Amino acid sequence: MKANHPSCSQTEFVRTHQSASRLEVKVRMPSEVKAISPLVDRMIRLIEESNCVSGEEPAVGLALREALCNAVLHGNSLDPFKLVQVHCRCELGYGVSIVVKDQGRGFDPHAIPDPSLVGNLDAEHGRGILLMRWLMDEVSFEFGFWGTEVHMLKKWKGVQRGSEK
Repeated sequence: MKANHPSCSQTEFVRTHQSASRLEVKVRMPSEVKAISPLVDRMIRLIEESNCVSGEEPAVGLALREALCNAVLHGNSLDPFKLVQVHCRCELGYGVSIVVKDQGRGFDPHAIPDPSLVGNLDAEHGRGILLMRWLMDEVSFEFGFWGTEVHMLKKWKGVQRGSEK
């Protein structure tokens, strides 16, 4: 069954703040695998333009893709009536923070086997979380009545004024 409600069938993209040093974007996307790549591509273009994590955009893009896949497939179970929300904030001198929220029941991230351990190499779950943690500087999970939020941060690695040699 396909959702006919516009907010469930298409991605809604809103810039909530844009200045020379800060960009903030909120997105609502349907729980469809085909919506992930176009959203990641668009977000990475904006992150590149903001210069908030210069050179780290591929890592951020892959972490975002993994978070979205988990939200769509595991969180929302491809339910066409559920949405995935993304809040992205880029700030010069700070970096980029991304929150991906699904409408699922939640999970215990400590119960997911570590796929890097020898006994878990064939585990079917956990690779996405491992990648997010490896690629981003900070990753945390928050659980609420209406879903799970993945909070990710990639810090700015640029040269700060006064620290040049």
